[in-house]
Amino acid sequence: MAEYELRFSPASQSDTGAFKLLELPPDLCKLIEASVASLDKPPQFTIKGAPEDDAVLCTADKTYTIRSVVLSNSVCVVTPDPAVSHVENDEPEPVEEVFIRDQLNEVIELVPSVPRLYKLKLLLRGQEYDEGHEDEDMVSDDDDDTTSRRQRFKYDDARAMIQASDAELDKGLRDRRVLMLNGELRPIALSHLTTILELLLTNLVSLSLSHTAAPILTLTSSLEDEHDIKRDVSRQVMSWFGRFDEDAGTWEMDVNAVIREVGLGILRAYRNEPTPEKAFLGEWRKAVGDTFEEHVSLPLLAGNYLTSPDTLADPPTSLLTYFPSSELPAEPGARFVELFIARPRWKIEEIAPFLADVAVDAKERDKLLLKHARTVTDPDGIWYTARAKYTG
Repeated sequence: MAEYELRFSPASQSDTGAFKLLELPPDLCKLIEASVASLDKPPQFTIKGAPEDDAVLCTADKTYTIRSVVLSNSVCVVTPDPAVSHVENDEPEPVEEVFIRDQLNEVIELVPSVPRLYKLKLLLRGQEYDEGHEDEDMVSDDDDDTTSRRQRFKYDDARAMIQASDAELDKGLRDRRVLMLNGELRPIALSHLTTILELLLTNLVSLSLSHTAAPILTLTSSLEDEHDIKRDVSRQVMSWFGRFDEDAGTWEMDVNAVIREVGLGILRAYRNEPTPEKAFLGEWRKAVGDTFEEHVSLPLLAGNYLTSPDTLADPPTSLLTYFPSSELPAEPGARFVELFIARPRWKIEEIAPFLADVAVDAKERDKLLLKHARTVTDPDGIWYTARAKYTG
């Protein structure tokens, strides 16, 4: 059996603090092992975060919070020195020297996390693309009027500043309806987006096109020729709400996604003044037209509205108020404060959509509910109420 002589490194002072022990979660272990076994290009990990942020580690499609866990027992980092080996006492095997390079009292743990996309709203402020903005994109980068030119924010800027994987960032930009125009990120004005979607629905019907295989060129040309909507803009909007078959040159519309966005466009008008549910549904059906009105369904808008009873209506009905989860605080504690100020008690199916973007999964969501809410049971079932009293 080989023997090793343990020594402290002669460079122990410079080595101290030079090593970190990283514990990989099972999914990352499998990713690395699969890459090694198949001899593929090894996966790349990126650590992101400004000095004031908690660091995260990003893979191609996931984000992990990096946190330090103190160890109950110290771990020594040792390395061999192949240049120093000798035989003592005529032993057949040499006694190799092994050097203690560092002593660790903590391990770095990776915990699955939701991507931290909330900075996008701040970074994209003032970049909104609205109807009538087509001409400004013709301005050359060499324009001398630099004082009046808008500050450009590009995709690479977002990659560097947002703590999210590339896949999560791309999804976040789509979900936030951000256009890529001349290399810039431009969030489209939601009213303009609603207009484009309603025009797409109208053109599908008026041109007798199938929403499962509509010619891309026909639709984009119609919107540009008749409504001055640039093809690049309409094409990107269509990509958010459907799937392209580039070989066939057709677009398959995601009906529910389009109907949902049109409904949100109508609902936004009722932020401060509630609207009767029946009247709202009628307005929504009219906006999408006879061909698609059967797809109108209030659950499509979950996480974007509050309901309250209309005590004056006969028969009784509900009032809807626009209340989007996207505008709630990103920090869970502050979010629960806002939710319980808005309503003192919630059913699980009502509150869950408002927690979807702050919890990685249902298990983490339940942990947040356990921490920030208490359950109350009555004849109507289980309700979640605040652990503390909040006042608006």
